[in-house]
This record gives sequence, structure tokens and C-alpha cells, in this order.
Amino acid sequence: MQPPFEPYLAQQSSGFMQAFATLPVAAQYGFFIVFGLVIGSFLTVVVHRLPIMLERAWRAETQAADTETGADGEAKTGRYNLALPRSACPHCGHTLRAWENIPVISYVLLRGRCAQCGASVSPRYPLIELATAFFAAASLYAFGPDWLAVAAFGLCAVLIAMGIIDFDTRYLPDTLTLPLLWAGLIVNLGDGGFVPLHDAVVGAIAGYLFLWCVYWIFRLVRGVEGMGYGDFKLLGALGAWLGWMALPQIVLVSAIAGALVGLIATWRGRMRFEEPLPFGPFLAIGGALTLFFGTPIYALFG
Repeated sequence: MQPPFEPYLAQQSSGFMQAFATLPVAAQYGFFIVFGLVIGSFLTVVVHRLPIMLERAWRAETQAADTETGADGEAKTGRYNLALPRSACPHCGHTLRAWENIPVISYVLLRGRCAQCGASVSPRYPLIELATAFFAAASLYAFGPDWLAVAAFGLCAVLIAMGIIDFDTRYLPDTLTLPLLWAGLIVNLGDGGFVPLHDAVVGAIAGYLFLWCVYWIFRLVRGVEGMGYGDFKLLGALGAWLGWMALPQIVLVSAIAGALVGLIATWRGRMRFEEPLPFGPFLAIGGALTLFFGTPIYALFG
């Protein structure tokens, strides 16, 4: 009888990480940082294009799409996804060449401007790339040269994308939340995950149901929706990654951060007091902090 395929893959991946662990520490961090910058560059495409792709799909399903232009003013006759068309200047349409699309470096060399028309380029792009590189290095520091570090970085990358999309659109797409939930369960399937599988499954269920209950209580009391269904799924996904014991801390950190940002924005006149604030970015912050620092909240009340 031939050996099963799964153990062979596990041996191969384990061998790769063992070889990676023999590299100098500087080389390990250099690899993770460069990898993080590349993924960060991809995330800038995701946060811009994914909401447009979803909006176009929704309009097509309801047969209400404009046959000439979309919500972003781009022609709908060509393909539009995460790969096509190539990245271009939103002001003049200049297609970025390879050297103009190097993470961070291109932005610095071009002084934050389009090489063709000289229009200013948003600093959001290099900031996303730098943040992703930071979390790549943090994952390596926290979990060492192990596949768990790669998984942790993957979680952080998706949280960055979802937090920005929710901030921009007030929407957390199922195309990100649901795969993230299943990925958390898969990562914790074996003995080397973040938490035991039982805790991950209970965390996924409890995370979703907790905010679902909060949603309905708020709706029954106030008569309005206090959050979206994407928030339920995101907290469920975080529960699948970090276990049910992490949920109270994630919710507490998210609520405090959201309240502080809301009060500051209201005080500075950036938003009205009754204006809803997207909760997804704060759930992402709470999840990332819990990933790297554990659950010290239990020590305070233990």
C-alpha cells in the first residue's frame, strides 16, 4: 500500500521550513519583509477593485447595470478583475510600467506622483504595503521560522484588506470573511495550530452568534440596525482562528477602540454623533492584537 498523499505534503513542507530556519536571521526577516511588501502591493489592488467587482456583479444580477460605464466610470466592455486591466493612473489612464509598480520604492522615486501626468498618488498605497511588511516581520518574530508564522501573516493580510474595505464601503464581503473562517478551522485542524480544533469550532459558532444576538437586541430596542451581517462572520472567523476564549478580549478591544475613534471624530466634526461607524476595522485591530499578545485580559480578572 502506497503512503497517503497528506503525510508526504507535510514532510515536504516541514523540510522546507527546516531549511528556511537554517538561514541567517537577517535573511529570514529580509525574505518575510519583501514577501510582505509584495502581498501588500496586491492588497492595494484588492481593496480598490473587489468592491467594484462586487457592485458590478450585483448590478448584473438585478439587470440594472449601465451598459456603458460602471460606478467608477470605467468601460464595462473589457474584463475587470484582480488581474486585468493592468494598474493605471486614475487621472490620465497611464498604464504603470514594471518599475513604476515596485512596492514603496516606486512611490519614493516618483515622489508620490504619476510619471506621466504628475498627478498626486494617494499615500494609502505605500502605507498598506508598509503595514503588510510590518505584520510579516511581526509574524516571524512572534512564531519563529514555522508555517504558523505564514498562517499568522495570512490572517493579518486578510484583516488589513477587510478593515480598509469596510472603512471605505461599510461592507465586509463574503468572498473574504467565509474563506477566512474555513482557513482558521483548517489551520487548527492538526496539533500545531493556534488553538485546539474544538476551541476553534466553538469560537466560530460563538463569535457569529454573539454579534447576531447584539444585532437583534439593538434592533428590537432602537428600531435600527446597529451593525451588518459581515461583522458576525468576521468575529466568527476570528473565533475559528483564535478560539472562543479570545472572543471577549477581541470584542472589548474593538468596542473601546471604536468608541474612542467615534468620539474623537465627532469632537473634530468629522462625523455626526448618530452616524454609524464601521465595526470591521476595529474587529480586525482586536483580532491582530490578540493574535500577537494573547489574552492578557484574563490575567486582570483571574
